[in-house]
Amino acid sequence: MYNLNDTIAAIATPSGKGAIGVIRISGNEAIEIADKIFSAKSGIKLSEMKGYSVSLGEVEIAESPVRDTCIALLFRAPKSYTGEDVVEFQCHGGPVVVEALLRGILDIGARMAWAGEFTKRAFLNGRISLTEAEGIAEIISAASKSGQRAAYSQSKGNLHRETESIKDTILSCQASIAAWIDFPEEDVEEVDEEELIEKIDGIEKSLKKLISSYEVGLHILRGIPTAIIGSPNVGKSTLMNLISGYEKAIVTPVAGTTRDVLEHSVTLGGTTLILADTAGIRYSDDFVEREGVNRSIDRIKSSSLILAVFDSSRKLADDDIEIIKKLKDKKAIAIVNKTDLKQKMDFEEYEELFEETIYITAKDKSSLQAIDKAVSKVIGIDDFESDAPIITNERQRSAAVKVLNVICECKKTLLSGLTLDVVYALLDEALSAVMELSGENVSEAVIDRVFEDFCVGK
Repeated sequence: MYNLNDTIAAIATPSGKGAIGVIRISGNEAIEIADKIFSAKSGIKLSEMKGYSVSLGEVEIAESPVRDTCIALLFRAPKSYTGEDVVEFQCHGGPVVVEALLRGILDIGARMAWAGEFTKRAFLNGRISLTEAEGIAEIISAASKSGQRAAYSQSKGNLHRETESIKDTILSCQASIAAWIDFPEEDVEEVDEEELIEKIDGIEKSLKKLISSYEVGLHILRGIPTAIIGSPNVGKSTLMNLISGYEKAIVTPVAGTTRDVLEHSVTLGGTTLILADTAGIRYSDDFVEREGVNRSIDRIKSSSLILAVFDSSRKLADDDIEIIKKLKDKKAIAIVNKTDLKQKMDFEEYEELFEETIYITAKDKSSLQAIDKAVSKVIGIDDFESDAPIITNERQRSAAVKVLNVICECKKTLLSGLTLDVVYALLDEALSAVMELSGENVSEAVIDRVFEDFCVGK
């Protein structure tokens, strides 16, 4: 059973050998426990120090031969990460020292922290919002620099401030209606419905912008499942090796060399691509090659981005046309390869079927710049503002959609001339949905789900 009154402890650095190991303690007894094992060179106990103090000394565990020189950092409630008294020990990073120190702290009276419990306490103690906590988790797992910047902005309250702004506007709309509802017989100023519609339009615009950020936000944070596809021997594996930076795939002039899907994560276009080089797509009597082709087709369906490769040194074949047909409604870039050879392909009539078309030679490293630019444009990195509020997970997206649906219904009701009582009730429903988005009105199960993906010690 979760008890906020427990004093908790955990190792906050990765397991194994390292220069420094960090052990974190938080709770009412954190300072008292730390004083039992830590002796400052100054002779001053941690309990006698002010918050935001640093002390050099030694830790010694009773009934253990382990001793170490370490630094103790003291943070007093409520001005700490968790909102509680917090002590962090920075000792040498060997597993023997770190684990012995944690074991000693637990023996004295602390409890082992659960995954994400330090951040969960920060949320429960009002130090951060739920969306800020989700931003912290995204910083840890971000797959690219762009993703890290976006997650950092969220952890600093960008999304929280946006939801607060929406909430304030809804409350303002309700306030203008409330007096009319509560005192219908009094000489109350008439509700300005045009002003109400203007405010609701503003909320709708903000929500649509937030929801539209979800796909790009997800891509830069998690990485984009990307498939390199094409008919046999068009240069898919050469392209894979170019993007990967080394020979990941076998390259030969023999068609059908790649029989299976090869995967590699690369940074391109401002984000991470989870890149798959697939078997050449064509009809084949060979069972193994046919199975590879089937896997390639499956990968097209599951990928968010397609790099479709074509050989410009030969005419467009039936296999190429079939591939183009399979890309309907997919986000795809046409890469017309082998431009260093004599050109036989006329691809212009097919360019409009792709988000971007580039002409390259995959053997030439300078081609990487054109690919990078095309990827960035197609996935929306060019227009992405890392400091803008974004939605980064399904919980946030579904809550935002819920708010938008209610706001649109509210606007429709207002324009239809129905009574303002109905509008007020819908605004109340929208307010509740906004508080779900911000994390102010969520179940304990939702809160637990947010923090269960954190690491222990965070």
